[in-house]
Amino acid sequence: MDYSVAEAKKHFSELLSRVAFRGERITIAKRGKPVAMLVPPAAEPGLDHPGKVEGWLENNDPFFKIVDQIVRNRQRHFPRILKSRKG
Repeated sequence: MDYSVAEAKKHFSELLSRVAFRGERITIAKRGKPVAMLVPPAAEPGLDHPGKVEGWLENNDPFFKIVDQIVRNRQRHFPRILKSRKG
């Protein structure tokens, strides 16, 4: 359902309840164009983060060596903008 910014401000508490308890998705528009959405939170926050996944890779997987190399290279990296200011 769409609401203008003014309507959303006026009925914000009610809209939050509808989102939280009914699972509705509310679109907030400014001058007829959508600018924000109120959506219910994920069922279990944090479980969709790749760092939380277990069992995909073994500890000795080559992927980790590549990531370590990228991190080492980034630590030695000196941004061009800073290089141009030195000289």
